[in-house]
Amino acid sequence: MPTRTFTVSRTEAGQNVLDWLRARLRLPRKAAEQLLRGRKVRLSGAPCSNPAWRMRAGQRVEVEVGTERKSPPSPPAPLPPKRRERGARQRARPVIVYLDDHLVVVDKPAGLTTMRHAEEAAEFGARARKFLPTTLADMLPALIAEETGGKPGPVRAVHRLDKETSGLVVFARTRAAEQHLGRQFRAHTTERKYLALVRGQAASQRIESRLVRDRGDGRRGSGPSGEGQRAVTHVTVLEQLGDFALVECRLETGRTHQVRIHLGEAGMPLCGERVYDRPPHGRPVPDGSDIGRVALHAASLGLDHPATGQRLKWSAPLPPDMAGLLERLRGRAERAKS
Repeated sequence: MPTRTFTVSRTEAGQNVLDWLRARLRLPRKAAEQLLRGRKVRLSGAPCSNPAWRMRAGQRVEVEVGTERKSPPSPPAPLPPKRRERGARQRARPVIVYLDDHLVVVDKPAGLTTMRHAEEAAEFGARARKFLPTTLADMLPALIAEETGGKPGPVRAVHRLDKETSGLVVFARTRAAEQHLGRQFRAHTTERKYLALVRGQAASQRIESRLVRDRGDGRRGSGPSGEGQRAVTHVTVLEQLGDFALVECRLETGRTHQVRIHLGEAGMPLCGERVYDRPPHGRPVPDGSDIGRVALHAASLGLDHPATGQRLKWSAPLPPDMAGLLERLRGRAERAKS
């Protein structure tokens, strides 16, 4: 059988092997469990069948992914560049990384809206909503039914990710869970960490400001003291890669476009950023990354379970577009040194 080999990253360390397989290979739970039961997963050369085994940074993982086809099907005809990029986003599939009777945690692909705004739904009306783009909230009931073998059930959104941001988002499955999770988000007791690829010379720092709808140049951003909503982001530089950097952003608060605004105003805008790619009244920072969306990924999520009170934490690896860009930037930085 063909074997795929991976290396566990620092952001994936501590994750159990079942969740790691589901996120990295984008598999349903049953498929990942079958790989483990069939002893098709090897950690550092040794077979692993325990789904609760914790991953270590730098660990080598080998996975037997299936039998090779003798006559592989012919690839589809290539699409023009713009249509190919759009099609790739449409084919990206959300991955359920945790599911029980109270909540569901999903690794959302970029290009998929988390949920419909109430104003938008009201404007179009019930009959016209079927013509609107599908959201993650629309898709989840069927994905849960596929995962459990049961009937689709309702989900309740308690927070959101921007359409172009990938990564972890939690939905409640009961009214009680929705209320409990909502209180945690409002009290800022949840743990949310993002990985971002940025332009310029990055600096680890704590950024605090008050966000307003118009900072003076028509963009949402930091306004005068005493106005707007308090926003705090903790930035840690993980790697400086020439004129780019990989940074981790820990949210102390969760405001609309908070990470994008704070990084842009600090002179280290996201790769792919087209709105907050400058400080107030400043000029855009040149972007040579060639990524097709903002390079922001919700990599870690922690919260208290609404029924048991147990502290839970999940992580999601970088999606292929950001992982590929990171490797290109590392290679570019190494060549610049030589």
